[in-house]
Amino acid sequence: MRALLYSGSIPRYLLARALGKRLPVRLWDLALREVPEPEPPAGWEVGRVVLAGICGSDLSLLLGKSSPRLAPFFSFPAVLGHEIVAEVGGTRAAIFPLLACRERGLPPCPACAGGDEALCHNVTGGGFPPGMLGYCRGLPGGWGERIAVHPEQVHPLPAGVPDERGVLAEPLAVVLRGLRLLAPEPSRPVLVIGAGPVGLLCVAALRIGGHRGEIHVAARYPVQARLAGVMGASRVHPDAWAAARAVGAREYRAPLGPSAWRGGFPSVIDAAGSRTSLEQALWTVEEGGKVLLLGAPGHLGLDLSPLWFRSVRLTGTYTYSREDFRRAVELLREADGIERIVTHVFRLHQFREALVTAVRRRGVKVALRP
Repeated sequence: MRALLYSGSIPRYLLARALGKRLPVRLWDLALREVPEPEPPAGWEVGRVVLAGICGSDLSLLLGKSSPRLAPFFSFPAVLGHEIVAEVGGTRAAIFPLLACRERGLPPCPACAGGDEALCHNVTGGGFPPGMLGYCRGLPGGWGERIAVHPEQVHPLPAGVPDERGVLAEPLAVVLRGLRLLAPEPSRPVLVIGAGPVGLLCVAALRIGGHRGEIHVAARYPVQARLAGVMGASRVHPDAWAAARAVGAREYRAPLGPSAWRGGFPSVIDAAGSRTSLEQALWTVEEGGKVLLLGAPGHLGLDLSPLWFRSVRLTGTYTYSREDFRRAVELLREADGIERIVTHVFRLHQFREALVTAVRRRGVKVALRP
C-alpha cells in the first residue's frame, strides 16, 4: 500500500533542527513509499483510512523541534498520522491511537488500572515497538491507505457527523483531558493563547460545556481570529498582552529585557506550545492562577521566575484516557460547525503542498485523504 514514511534519520533531524521552517519541504524526512500491508495480530482488524489529520506534534517532529529525550518512547521508521477516521468492518469510526497495556497484551499498569491510559507505564513494552499509532515502527499510522486496530480502539462516529468533524475527535480528546485537569471556574474569564486547531477546540469545548465567563483568545492570523469568533470566543486579541490589558492587568517596565506583569486571568491555556506562548501564559495569569500547557514545546530558553514569584500552577498534558476519547466522540453530536477548523484536505501524493499549507498557516487544520 502507499503511505508517508518517516525514516527517523538523525542527520536529517539535525538539519531540520538547525534550519527549522527554512528547510525546503523536499528535504524533510518524509517520503511517499510502497510499504507492506498491515498484518494485524489475532483479534485485531484492518481498517481503510478515510481521513487523517496533520497534527502540530507531527510538524514538530519533521521540523526537528521534538526533544531527543523523548526518542525512547517512539520507534521509527514509521508511517505517521494519529488523528484518524477509518472504515473498520463497514463502520466509519474515529480511532483511539494509543497503544497502552490492553493493546500491548499486558496486565494493566497502575495508570491503566485507574483509567488514565495517557500515563500508561508500558508504552515501550509488550508485543509492539514503542509508541502510539503514527509513531510506532510495528503498526502504520493514518498517513497511509490502511491501518491495523484493536477492537477497543474503534469508536463509531455518530450518524450525520462528517469526516472532517470526526477527524477532530483525537485533538478534542486532548482538550477534554486538559480542561478536566485545569477545571476553570465556570463564571470567570479564561485566556486561550494560540488559535490553531487545539486552541479553537478549547473555545468550542468550553462553550459546549457551559462555560459562562468570557473566553479571550490571542490569535496571530486572520483566519484563526475569524474562526475563534465562530467557535464562541468573547473577545479576540492580536496577542496575550493585549488580552491581559483588557482585564486590567498592570505592566511594569524592567530596566533590562521584557516587562513584568501583575494581575491577569485566573486560568490561561497555552495551546501553541512555543517559548513565546508559554512566557506569555506565565505572565498573563493572575497571582496564584493556573496555566494549562496543551501545546508541545521541546527545548526552550525561558525565564521561569513567574512560577515562584507569582505562585503560578503549571499543568502539562499530552494525550487522554479511553474515557476522554469516548466523550470526545460523543461530543461531536453537539459540536455542529467545528469541522470548519479543517480548512484544507489533500491527497497523499500532495503531501508536500499539505505540509507547506500547514507550516505557513495558510489555513488551520490540514488533513490527508488517501
